[in-house]
Amino acid sequence: MSMPRRSRMKPLGKALAAAALTLAATTAARAEQVTLDVLYAFPAFAKFHEPIAAEFMKKHPEIKINFRAPAASYDEGHQTMLRSSVTNQLPDVYYSGFHLLTELVESLDKRKQVVDLGPLLKAEPEAWRKANYSDALLSLGQVGGKQAGLAFNASTPLMYFNAELVKQAGGDPDKMPDNWADTIALAKKIRSGDTAGLAYNIHDWPDDWLWRGVILQGGHSMLSADGKKVAFGGETGEKTLSLLRSFVTDAGMPLIDWDQSRQQFIAGKIGIFFDTPARLRQVTDLIGDRFTLKTALFPVDDKAKGKLPTGGNAALITAKDPAKQKAAWEFIKFVTGPEAQKIVVETAGYMPTNLRAGEDAFLGPFYKANANFRTINGQVSRAAPWEGYPGGNSVRIWRQQREVIAGVMRGEIQPKAGIERIVSETEALMK
Repeated sequence: MSMPRRSRMKPLGKALAAAALTLAATTAARAEQVTLDVLYAFPAFAKFHEPIAAEFMKKHPEIKINFRAPAASYDEGHQTMLRSSVTNQLPDVYYSGFHLLTELVESLDKRKQVVDLGPLLKAEPEAWRKANYSDALLSLGQVGGKQAGLAFNASTPLMYFNAELVKQAGGDPDKMPDNWADTIALAKKIRSGDTAGLAYNIHDWPDDWLWRGVILQGGHSMLSADGKKVAFGGETGEKTLSLLRSFVTDAGMPLIDWDQSRQQFIAGKIGIFFDTPARLRQVTDLIGDRFTLKTALFPVDDKAKGKLPTGGNAALITAKDPAKQKAAWEFIKFVTGPEAQKIVVETAGYMPTNLRAGEDAFLGPFYKANANFRTINGQVSRAAPWEGYPGGNSVRIWRQQREVIAGVMRGEIQPKAGIERIVSETEALMK
């Protein structure tokens, strides 16, 4: 027996109406989707940027993250941003190296091209802010009292070492030297044949992070109180350059580029190696079971006043469109949140920039099982801002300083003459 025509049409009409509503909702969602253009430095860091973006898009299907080709370094990214500012082709989100943050923000501010995150933070629940960000972490992204960005990556220089070579030299892998004189003494004992005692690749490092490390650890400052003069000249600078020369003469450091140096360490040809914790995962995986890799705190001569420059970057919003600014804020909150910071630490080795990241729900179990990754957190109390130089020539200043440092390490320039040249050239460019 057939059903009346009207009865058959009723459920069909409901289904069609529901389908139409679904289609309309999907179309509306697509119409409202926001695509964020994002730029970061160092192509190798795709290993954590990509999975973080994927997790974010799962939680926010209305926001699509589109990465521009990564800049080769913070310095290269900085130059790209300055050029893009002039041509109005800025990305919506950018990860600025801390040492270039002030220079970049001051430049973008002139054209009103950077968003002040202060009001956005203030609009969030106070309990949430306090649970996720300490004042020290927030200060890393501040410029002139403004919250220009939120710290995404943070690192201080870290000591990596070959436990077997240290033991053979009479050292104790569980109690590594905590000052430079003892570190050099141990490196001299490790040095043997084609095995170097130590490597500190300051002579070709892409920025002045390692240079600031050896200055600040001694309790010294980079600039005078008024910010107009270099503060590491004279005896301080001469001793620092003499220390760097001793890495070659006493510890047998090979003056090869930093990537080759890292490969030599991985091959078991360097006893003590200084690097960013950002490559700890990579180095750990490449070493495998060749030898026992361990990490230790960076040597600090002045235990009372010694500091270390905080490398890494802060995420900025440079979008002009209100919808993109709103989406970018959600993205920045996520990348600096505990879930994303767990990905960063486990895939790279950075210090987490979120207070909750160390909880058992996130990194707690990982840190218990991976002591080498936990070491860097012992330097948080010494972490100092990594600031640039006034005058807008920070990149050029480092390139000239590095040339002199390399000359001293090769034995072509004496430490006294070297520091005099560094001070005069730096102060000339600061003006």
